[in-house]
Amino acid sequence: MKATATAHPIQGLVKYHGMRDAERRLPYHDSISLCTAPSRTTTTVEWEPDASPTDDEYRIDGEVVDGRGAERIELVADHVRELADLDAAVRVESENSFPSNVGFGSSSSGFAALAMSLVEAAGLDMTRPEVSTVARRGSSSAARAVTGAYSVLYAGMNDEDCRAERLDVGVGPDGFDPEEDLRVVTALVPSYKETEEAHREAEASHMFDARMAHVHEQLQQMRDRLRAGEFSGVFEIAEHDSLSLTATTMTGPAGWVYWQPETIAVFNAVRELREEEGVPVYFSTDTGASVYVNTPAEHAERVEERIAEVGVETDIWEVGGPARVLEESKALF
Repeated sequence: MKATATAHPIQGLVKYHGMRDAERRLPYHDSISLCTAPSRTTTTVEWEPDASPTDDEYRIDGEVVDGRGAERIELVADHVRELADLDAAVRVESENSFPSNVGFGSSSSGFAALAMSLVEAAGLDMTRPEVSTVARRGSSSAARAVTGAYSVLYAGMNDEDCRAERLDVGVGPDGFDPEEDLRVVTALVPSYKETEEAHREAEASHMFDARMAHVHEQLQQMRDRLRAGEFSGVFEIAEHDSLSLTATTMTGPAGWVYWQPETIAVFNAVRELREEEGVPVYFSTDTGASVYVNTPAEHAERVEERIAEVGVETDIWEVGGPARVLEESKALF
């Protein structure tokens, strides 16, 4: 009763904050993202029928997980126990290939890999959209990391409705293929953040209702432009959505400003590339100070060179696939 799975983190394109139901992590509206590779989380789990669920053990990057982190893992594990009618403890070991809690979506890949491995080890036969409802209990963004590439998480009040689905994308008239030709230059700004707090802050903002009024149109536009393979159309929306969501979060009760000077410097560098050199490039952020810089593959080298001049650590990622189960030889224990 042991299995290992891996998943890629997500970059939000049309993001969400705020929960209709915080326990089941049911968002107010749909959300769309893309998975980023080669960044990944790898997780091995083993069910131990001779031990009680009170003996669960969770480790991430060699460190014991406790507090709220352990509670979130337990929610996912308990749901699988219920689905599989299991009365067993579980051992969880997880490793990230990229920095966590800095705005690069580690909770999405973490809970996607956890859900895939728990379901496989429990012997459950589930589709990826079904597994996405398991992962969602740890992190709503993890639902989209299960289905991979460009995916949508539908809003709803139950598991039949609130699940993720991979989106079909088209090749644009200029030949741009969103799955093959996108490159994401990452700008690492290592400032710790807590996404759960951002959900509470955004929902309490006076701007939350205004965001809700326009986000549904953004979602439809994003789907249309992905279907048409429009690079500029897709990532212009993603850039504006980043500003909209952050404005909503930062006008919550705590006035929480999580961008850093380097974040703004990256924004300015992107705009200079676009306006002064004509490079097709757009920035995007999730919750955190780090930045995704999106550009077609042929411009990635120039974009990375310019972003590195800001004084931040950079890397070049591409679109990643769905969460998947690995062979036994890849187990972490």
